[in-house]
Amino acid sequence: MSGVNKVILVGRLGANPEIKTVGSGQSVARLNIATSENWVGKDGQKQERTEWHRVVVWGRQAENCAKHLSKGRQVYVEGRLQTRQWEDPQGNKRYSTEIVANTVQFLGAGAGAERGSQAGSDDINADFGPEPSFDAAEEIPF
Repeated sequence: MSGVNKVILVGRLGANPEIKTVGSGQSVARLNIATSENWVGKDGQKQERTEWHRVVVWGRQAENCAKHLSKGRQVYVEGRLQTRQWEDPQGNKRYSTEIVANTVQFLGAGAGAERGSQAGSDDINADFGPEPSFDAAEEIPF
């Protein structure tokens, strides 16, 4: 039986998307998304914890993210976890776990965005279906 590897996030961008083109000509964007959780501690004080998530978006969806998203914008992301391994210049093994998105929906206006400037076009928020094909061995340039 296969396992399930699915991530769903709703959070805000901590920075503008970074977009690059890999050797195959495919666009890839990296998003840094913050999610926060609030609760009241035993002492009655309000507590908050923020988690940061690295999200990788491929193809046309990456281009749309770079074009329409900016720091502070709220987004909905669906994808899967993926861990990459590499060796740093000193020969140490390094690991990075990120979310490979197959759906990104733009929510609400970002911090500082003009009123009424929300992207409402259906093709911008559309689920672009399965992840575009790319060489999994190809290095993500971030």
